Amino acid sequence: MTTDWNEPFARFAEVFELAKQSQPKDPNAATLASVDAKGRPSARVVLMKEFDSRGFVVYTNYESQKGRELIGQKVAALNFYWPSLDRQVRIEGTVEQVTAAESDEYFASRPRVSQLGAWASTQSQPLDDRKTLEQRVVDFGAKFEGQRVPRPPHWGGFRILPERIEFWTGRESRLHDRLVYEKRGSGWVKGALFP
Repeated sequence: MTTDWNEPFARFAEVFELAKQSQPKDPNAATLASVDAKGRPSARVVLMKEFDSRGFVVYTNYESQKGRELIGQKVAALNFYWPSLDRQVRIEGTVEQVTAAESDEYFASRPRVSQLGAWASTQSQPLDDRKTLEQRVVDFGAKFEGQRVPRPPHWGGFRILPERIEFWTGRESRLHDRLVYEKRGSGWVKGALFP
């Protein structure tokens, strides 16, 4: 494979393709970090569902902790790590919600039980008993029986718009390779970092 070294998304696509081949279970898993109104960070593993030259998209409940933080602060970081390749990609940037049409399209592609789960789970809120969640799934299944499950208004996508992307490759003796791209106007400036 050859990569346009002046543009980070083609490089990410190349590395991601290698990750899919060497790590077949959830190669799209990444740690997503967000901050609250007081600047306190929180992080969790999410599944990146798509990317293009605009950014990297994840989906969630807007009323969850991460949803509230992404809407409120509009900044995030993503970290992909593939131990099978000894590589990681670090992404930092701003956040925007994807369009309703984009969220609808992705929601329609999900398994029906996952669609019902989006209605049943009041994500990040206290849960008294697992049976409560299971019953809510049954209840929403009955509500939407015989029809398609619409996307809940409180559920959709966020796009992380990168301002900085770092490609890290592990090397012996901790002499790692670090290639960084930083957004400058409509283009990117690339450089190397000491390990």
